[in-house]
Amino acid sequence: MSTFGEERICVTGLWHLGTVTCAGLAELGFSVVGVDAEPERVRALEQGHPPIFEPGLAELLARHLATGRLRFSTDLAGALPRSPFVLVTYDTPVDEQDRVDLTQIYAAAEVLAEHLEPNAIVIVNSQVPVGTCEEIQRTIQVQQPNRPFGLAYVPENLRLGRALERFFRPAMIVIGASEPNTWDRVEQFYASVPAPKLRMDLKSAEMTKHAINAYLATCISFINELTNLCDEAGAEATKVAEALRRDERVSPHAPLAPGGLGFAGGTLARDLRALQAVGARLNCPTHLVDAVLAVNQEQRRIVFRRLSKVYGSVAGLTVGILGLTYKPGTSTLRRSAALEIINDLVRAGAQVKAYDPHAALEEVGEKRNFAFYADPAPVAAGSDALVIVTEWPEFRNLDYPTLTASMKRPVLIDTKNLLDPEPLRRKGILYLDVGRGGIAASLAHCG
Repeated sequence: MSTFGEERICVTGLWHLGTVTCAGLAELGFSVVGVDAEPERVRALEQGHPPIFEPGLAELLARHLATGRLRFSTDLAGALPRSPFVLVTYDTPVDEQDRVDLTQIYAAAEVLAEHLEPNAIVIVNSQVPVGTCEEIQRTIQVQQPNRPFGLAYVPENLRLGRALERFFRPAMIVIGASEPNTWDRVEQFYASVPAPKLRMDLKSAEMTKHAINAYLATCISFINELTNLCDEAGAEATKVAEALRRDERVSPHAPLAPGGLGFAGGTLARDLRALQAVGARLNCPTHLVDAVLAVNQEQRRIVFRRLSKVYGSVAGLTVGILGLTYKPGTSTLRRSAALEIINDLVRAGAQVKAYDPHAALEEVGEKRNFAFYADPAPVAAGSDALVIVTEWPEFRNLDYPTLTASMKRPVLIDTKNLLDPEPLRRKGILYLDVGRGGIAASLAHCG
């Protein structure tokens, strides 16, 4: 139970981060009001329907709507009175180049400046570039120079598909602030969450978020480039990666799994772009960050490279895509690798069909440039290739010999190394994986 009992906590910005935060705080014993400017989203949340699929989230919302600890509103100004803590939880949007749009956050800061309770603490969880929190602080101070308040940056570290687990059991809680009282109160606020609390200044906390994501992205680009070299050399990248993780100087938890399409835009790439922007502003080169992004961009072309080796050209092909979501365990398509691959295939003259068991197709809107089916069978039928893009567990159990029998040619590209290759190859399927060292032999056999 929270040490603050039934005090009302205001959470503003309700998509993935904000909805998980509301449900999590209610579970910890707080009385929570979640605020968002979109009436339809608020109405759905009032009925217990989160804006994005996350395991366990709908059940937790329903539980605390019933207990009365959780309610939702579109009125931020009305929610601020009697709220000693205000959490800013917008999932910061990015453009196609992964540059952040802080419009919502700065608009919320204007409302906070006018209606914030004296001595309240503003906790920014949103993903923001270094220096943003000081701007928010100045916005409030300029409008209300005599009103005492505190501001902290506590970077979120949730993961789609495992967000509740990460909320209740984080590896650490970073608390960025500019004075001791704020550090003390924020640490007390998170007292019921069992994790080390690391105190630092605002800019260091913001930079910590950039650093974590940049490091993860660097690992992913490194293993992907190594994987491509292994494929061409005939080495097995999975064995190399296993040995690498066993080295005492390398973390066994580092994201060094071969196979994949790189990291999707909007998350890790957002922080890399933020570091590039900081470097440009301060005239400080970012050679490694630049290279990580370049490797990742090229990794997205692995489907093109596989198709080109088999067919010579992508133009005129019909390609079936299995998996559209950003990752398994979520419904969101925001900046998913699958959509970026589909766009590239269509621009190159291919037709695309797709299946996903949980995709929120409404996120694509009217710009959808592929046919969607509720079953994988019509996706395979008549296609020149079938491509596994998202590693949904149910894809392991599909009847691939039957699916590929309906294709123009039984070409199966597994970008996630989800399947055992040998049984499929014995069935006459041209199975192309990533980093197992068998690509050259497979292509020679098919040729």
